[in-house]
Amino acid sequence: MRPAGGAPHHEVRAGELPPDLNQAILEATKQLAAILKRGGHAFALAGSVAVYAHGGAGNLQHDADFCVRPEDAEAVAATLEEAGLPVFAPPEDWLLKAKCLGQDIDLILEVANEPVTPELLGRAVDLPVDSVHMPVLTPTDLMRSLLAAFSEHHCDFGAVLPIARQLRERVDWPALRREYGHSPMPDTFLYLLERLGVIAAQGGPR
Repeated sequence: MRPAGGAPHHEVRAGELPPDLNQAILEATKQLAAILKRGGHAFALAGSVAVYAHGGAGNLQHDADFCVRPEDAEAVAATLEEAGLPVFAPPEDWLLKAKCLGQDIDLILEVANEPVTPELLGRAVDLPVDSVHMPVLTPTDLMRSLLAAFSEHHCDFGAVLPIARQLRERVDWPALRREYGHSPMPDTFLYLLERLGVIAAQGGPR
């Protein structure tokens, strides 16, 4: 495993590039998942590609995210490197980064400020991503990860609102209210969803 920036990015020949960025990310996602499955690693797709797998819009966000357990990080990195993909260790200690078909890959070791666990991966559902089946985080776990990231220094509600709209019928909103109802920023976002009619308002005064 190399430190971030320690090696040139993995490249593909121009004639092999997919027609647009969304398709490029999907192709990288499929290849990365195939490598992890062949290696026998437990993982789950996260991020914007996971939203897409659950029926969301195909406006993918820069990279593909995969959840792996912290204790599996070295083995996963070794598998990717054996497949010819560079793996980098960024300053953040909760993820690894890789390159596949010229696209950025994040290997996430923590979700909602907690280490990725067998229980989290066990809740993942098997879904096709552009014809390739792979485990994908549930809509509730996807929203949980987004709510947990809100703070006074990071509260980009505009980026998360479309995702909440797309997944709203598949998310356990009462469970998320119980978890984050006392956290100012997540609770504010939940209230915004109520005011916009995305989710039902809870009973009693806010």
